[in-house]
Amino acid sequence: MLDQSAIDALRHAPIPPKAHLIDGVSCPSDSGEVLEVRSPIDGQVLTTIPAGTATDARRAIAAARRAFEDRRWAGQPPAARRKVLLKWAGLIEAEALALTVLGVRDNGTEIGMAINAEAGSAVAAIRYYAEAIDKIYGEIAPTADSALGLIHREPVGVVAAIVPWNFPLMIGTWKLGPALAAGNSVVLKPAENASLTLLRIAELALEAGLPAGVLNVVTGKGSVVGEAMALSMDVDVMVFTGSGTVGRRLLENSAKSNLKRCYLELGGKSPNIVFDDTRDLASAAKVSAMGIFRNSGQVCVAGSRLLVQRGIHDEFVAALSEAAQALKVGDPLDVTSQAGAVNNPAQLEQNLRFVDLAQAEGGRLHLGGHRILQETGGWYMEPTIVTGVTPQNSVAQQEVFGPVLAVTPFEDEAEAVAIANSTDYGLAAGVWTNDLGRAHRMIRAIRSGVVHVNCYGGADLTVPLGGVRQSGNGHDKSLHAFDKYLDLKTAWIQL
Repeated sequence: MLDQSAIDALRHAPIPPKAHLIDGVSCPSDSGEVLEVRSPIDGQVLTTIPAGTATDARRAIAAARRAFEDRRWAGQPPAARRKVLLKWAGLIEAEALALTVLGVRDNGTEIGMAINAEAGSAVAAIRYYAEAIDKIYGEIAPTADSALGLIHREPVGVVAAIVPWNFPLMIGTWKLGPALAAGNSVVLKPAENASLTLLRIAELALEAGLPAGVLNVVTGKGSVVGEAMALSMDVDVMVFTGSGTVGRRLLENSAKSNLKRCYLELGGKSPNIVFDDTRDLASAAKVSAMGIFRNSGQVCVAGSRLLVQRGIHDEFVAALSEAAQALKVGDPLDVTSQAGAVNNPAQLEQNLRFVDLAQAEGGRLHLGGHRILQETGGWYMEPTIVTGVTPQNSVAQQEVFGPVLAVTPFEDEAEAVAIANSTDYGLAAGVWTNDLGRAHRMIRAIRSGVVHVNCYGGADLTVPLGGVRQSGNGHDKSLHAFDKYLDLKTAWIQL
């Protein structure tokens, strides 16, 4: 259980100016410029990070290439890499509370969620991939007696990873865990408004024995550092979680450079579908509220579209509204808060614009819709429900990435499927029903990477997370994540 006094002892700890980590050395930006880090809790400046340049990115990529080519990490036996990664996970676990508080100060996620979703997830992911890597085998092909066909799995080389601000440790280690376990070298660019915890765990990686140059961290703006990474001729694979606009840019730059493989997780507009045979509507309403309003809606798989069968629409919306109103939005370092801050003022403004647009297009503001707690200096928004949303409305088609729920009624299973599949996205979905046959039909019919049944969220590391259509390609989590970071090589031997 979280200890409020321990959290309070950490919440005002001074944070010295930060530096890049390149080739095992902390260093400033090539330009000497910095970016201020403002806390979404109160809008105050916490510290500074380097405003990275293209030169910084190229230096980090060169360090990663040297580390890969001399095989200081890739050449170690899988069991040796496993040992280092397990020590790294242990060091993160030992600092779990301090890392979590640092991260909450940086990005605003409520600490009750962050302690598990951030530091807890980072420890679990690194341990999972560490334990897996010495259990992945090559293959022997079924050949004639006169030949031997061997299939080797080899690290791809240099991986460039760009990580978003909503869950930097969780999403970061979903990429770092398998990439490093497989023997690759990595250049990581955190979001400029959530870099602090990733910088810290990179320092812990060195302490655990990861060789210098194997993991490099360059902070700064995506338009500068990320652009340089994407245009590099010396990056073999790029992995990214973020917006579709940036994902397209990365693909364009891959084509302009060396055709590096780009694996993209680009968000979603996930439908959460409630049928009238749902056994416990009250519980479904509570879970559905948490599925959109936790972390102030800043979750890529958030159930941001609620589709409710018409016969129970009013009853369910009333129960959902009650659950939403019961959520305590506030200081994310208060253990009683159930939803924290919006990460940055631009995101808050976007959320509010979508509420206005939803009403202008015919939706009805059923609950919320306003900024709150302005006196704190931070960026907070109340849970918001808009009813009467049609599938064509902007709030039903575009990712808001805030605590804004669009509600649409439907008549039957066929209409639910049609509405669920009516966006460009395909990341996640939820289905609530007491009919097992219907559940399986919906799983097959909904075009998304994951479908929750009678729950929303909670899938662990053992299963993959990835999208279809404009939600991206490739998969984080599970053993399937290794597919992005290992190449297949055939050896054909004439006997």
